[in-house]
Amino acid sequence: MFKALLISKDEQGYRTELTQLDDQQLPAGDVTVAVDYSTLNYKDALAIAGTSPIVRSFPMVPGIDLVGTIENSHHADYKVGDKVLLNGWGVGESHWGGLAQKARLQGDWLIPLPTAFTAEQTMAIGTAGYTAMLCVLAIEKHGITPSMGSVLVTGANGGVGSFALSILSRLGYTVTVSTGRPQEAEYLKQLGAAEIIERSSLSEPGRPLAKERWVAAVDSVGSHTLANVCAATANEGIVAACGLAQGMDFPASVAPFILRGVTLRGINCVTRPKSDRIEAWQRLGELIDPQQLALITQTIGLAEAIPAARQLLDGQVRGRVVVDVNR
Repeated sequence: MFKALLISKDEQGYRTELTQLDDQQLPAGDVTVAVDYSTLNYKDALAIAGTSPIVRSFPMVPGIDLVGTIENSHHADYKVGDKVLLNGWGVGESHWGGLAQKARLQGDWLIPLPTAFTAEQTMAIGTAGYTAMLCVLAIEKHGITPSMGSVLVTGANGGVGSFALSILSRLGYTVTVSTGRPQEAEYLKQLGAAEIIERSSLSEPGRPLAKERWVAAVDSVGSHTLANVCAATANEGIVAACGLAQGMDFPASVAPFILRGVTLRGINCVTRPKSDRIEAWQRLGELIDPQQLALITQTIGLAEAIPAARQLLDGQVRGRVVVDVNR
């Protein structure tokens, strides 16, 4: 038996509970992982709270991230005792995820645990840091260099935003951030923010084309914010879009794209090829100071993930939440 968070939906309604499960209840897969840590991402919080149709089948164990040790393997690349990492691939949505003490998965979804980090540090980075790194790689590959101007990061107090800010600053970019929590200004400056703007300046309907303010952006918000970010992006700039905290809609015009040549680059972190994942984590190993992770991370126990999900959705959580599933 092992502990897990389990989401159910039946005649009694939608609910998430801490429960005990049997190994025989685990879904199909060619590797079984004894989980050490998972995380609480925005998507996990939506699934736990039931405020968005994240979960595609029931019952479901949430958790889009996990790190642990191979307990049983029928996959050629992994043997018992190997330390592994998983981000995405629909776990926590259509396949049981990491907010449990065990997971049965497809070995093709895994990569070896990065040598630069401990298991807990890897989950402190998690999908949020991995996604932020994919965004930064897109900006670099577009040819944007630090000398060209400011880069904007929206949702800067969230997990993706915190890591994008930290990574871009470490690479020498001048970073402007937007936030709805001005009281966190000192935290954002510690991570490298050169300028802080109010979220409200981007979150309302704006003009199709605005004054050029940044050469690139990382947006985890969507909706009017993404539209305004694109409208204020400089000629031949790029916007890496990876989230929808404000909404899935995109109330914009084609003006930034056909008059300035702005590129809107969608960042899919869920089904990214293994080579891209390894590249991103190698760069994270070079750019993330493990000691700085403590600044943006809190660790909680498995049962605490349920109330923490509501706090995250209410904007009361700074940075990253690591879940010690054995606590």
